[in-house]
Amino acid sequence: MNTFFCSDHSRQAGEDIIGSATNHQTYILVECPQPWMTETFNSKWVPENLRILVQEVKQAKLPIRFLLISNNGSHKVNSTTLLIYHRKDELGNGYCQQEFQLASIEQVATVVKKWLWDGIPGYKSQTTATRDILVCTHGSVDKCCAKYGTRFYYHATTAVSHSSVENVRIWKSSHFGGHRFAPTAIDLPEGRYYGVLDLDSFKSILTRTGDITCLNKVYRGCSILPSAIQVLEREIMLEVGWDWFNYKVVGRIVEENLENNTILAELTVEKPDSLSYTYRASLSKYDTKNLQLRGSCHAKQDSIFSKYVVTSFSLAEKNLLRRQLCCPNEKNFTAMHENVVASTQG
Repeated sequence: MNTFFCSDHSRQAGEDIIGSATNHQTYILVECPQPWMTETFNSKWVPENLRILVQEVKQAKLPIRFLLISNNGSHKVNSTTLLIYHRKDELGNGYCQQEFQLASIEQVATVVKKWLWDGIPGYKSQTTATRDILVCTHGSVDKCCAKYGTRFYYHATTAVSHSSVENVRIWKSSHFGGHRFAPTAIDLPEGRYYGVLDLDSFKSILTRTGDITCLNKVYRGCSILPSAIQVLEREIMLEVGWDWFNYKVVGRIVEENLENNTILAELTVEKPDSLSYTYRASLSKYDTKNLQLRGSCHAKQDSIFSKYVVTSFSLAEKNLLRRQLCCPNEKNFTAMHENVVASTQG
């Protein structure tokens, strides 16, 4: 009997999970009762027209991720929830959401096709402030998601029902990457990925209170940013505090040096008061060959994963700092800017 669990092994090895959020422009979430097969869209309740559409999108290499979702009532209701989360290539704090309540899952492919090619679904959509948190429970893909994901889903559902936070839905989800970080979750519409979650860290994420340093362990990154830049975002986030979640961001790789495995990156941040800052950072690439990691429970051999570390960063435009100092609020943000400027002048 195989007793190896990749999530246990990753934790024991001390792997840093940052930079593992997958960068997608669009998420299409289809409510579908379990069980789900290893090949997700070959599952029993997935109609042929949807299966064909998913394959066509994959062949066209569109930046779209299809996922199946369900909750405890999915097999009881006479309708299908379709959620489309889409982002534009601009400064933002996540994805725009559209929600459709359809008579059956057979209608999903038609609605998605109209949305993809016409931009007009032809069905009435809802746009709400609902927060959808997806927990991977796809045990047929990896047993860690069954062992840890399923249990965590029930704990998370209970935590939400006992909290004062409104408009939050917890969904079971098909595989979205990162078995070895189970239990793993995506928080939409912001597109933030988390892993190795426990109930305490989840409650802090849910309410955005408590010690933000818990994210140093459980934050995988934000899917609106390139994976290499996600470590820079975490660095600044931990300095700023929970206010960071109200900021808009956009990141780009300015220059990549393949000889010495370094990247010059920029992260632009806009606060709710419309003041913006651009950080420039040097990132160094390293690999995990010394950790002897396996990417999944059924992997036959170790894998090497590339990661990045922030070696230095600074505020690229100091004139924006002087505008921020006129604002008496958000002391952590201001203090961090002062430290950055001092280091660049020293």
